[in-house]
Amino acid sequence: MSVFSHPEFDGHEKLVFHHDRSSGLKAIVAIHNTNLGNALGGCRMWNYASDDEAIADVLRLSKGMTYKAAITGLNIGGGKSVIIGNPRRDKTPELLRAMGRFMNSLNGEYITAEDVGIYEEDVKVIASETEYVTGFDSNSVGINGPSPYTAYGVFRGIEAAVRFRLGRNNLKGIRVAIQGVGKVGFELAQLLINVGAEVSAADIFTDSLERAVRELGVIPVPADQILYQQVDVLAPCAMGATLNKETIPQLKARIVAGSANNQLGDRSDGERLTEAGILYVPDYVINAGGLIKVYYQYFGADRQEVIRHIDQIAEETLPRIFSVARELRKPTSVIADELARERFMSGELAQTDAA
Repeated sequence: MSVFSHPEFDGHEKLVFHHDRSSGLKAIVAIHNTNLGNALGGCRMWNYASDDEAIADVLRLSKGMTYKAAITGLNIGGGKSVIIGNPRRDKTPELLRAMGRFMNSLNGEYITAEDVGIYEEDVKVIASETEYVTGFDSNSVGINGPSPYTAYGVFRGIEAAVRFRLGRNNLKGIRVAIQGVGKVGFELAQLLINVGAEVSAADIFTDSLERAVRELGVIPVPADQILYQQVDVLAPCAMGATLNKETIPQLKARIVAGSANNQLGDRSDGERLTEAGILYVPDYVINAGGLIKVYYQYFGADRQEVIRHIDQIAEETLPRIFSVARELRKPTSVIADELARERFMSGELAQTDAA
């Protein structure tokens, strides 16, 4: 299939393939839009079923990063990278160093960080070969890695959604089902339990779920049933496209608010959620905490500014999206897209404390 006719192609500026024979690295970088600055976005390592699946993922993810940066007021463009391989089996220091050298070949057009399958220690190995990487503790912005900040942003977003949809000013007794308790999902579960929420969870990796049960006391649920729990909030924190024409009619939650990227199977699924009376918190808005953290970490600012910016999303951006969507009777996903597109197409830079 031609890239330009690919269903996920959206005027992307650049799609770069790289193979390093000695380490086995097979990587793809997608740069979607750089009107607001050079592209920044994480590196995902996943055992894709096919090359086309990897291309579709990197195209969708990079587009999402453009929209995420734009709507959250960051002066960067959107990009993403994927490494094809099983992160539990195929990841080696040689492969990660080769990824760093690949970053150098792009001359700073794209800056990478951690994502699914790539951890802070992996980012440090990549950084041994390149300066075009962020999200590790050589720059002091508080807690290491973006995951706790992503989780904090989702937590604050759930608070905003519960306030808007349920009229509740706290999360005590609120029932939340988390799909995926990896890096972000585990942190989110802890934050929710600390304020008295009732948390159930599932994960395709047994060890991740067992840890959440053992250390946090979450209620375990089979992976194929987690989406359909009778809860107040469904939090997808795993892979994308879980909200679609097959799953949405079976949802029993009143709010969907999670950290996963590209939660909607396609654009029409936002309308389906609205028609079902479910408040959807657009994924790239609520999960922007990690991007905000690595942005400030790379360009320079303190932890207080990171938290302030994340809080602003929950206190200003999300309520605006909810209110405009209700007023215009449009899906929240459509309103978020319109607001983000307006900014990155205009190229209007925001005033921030980062360089």
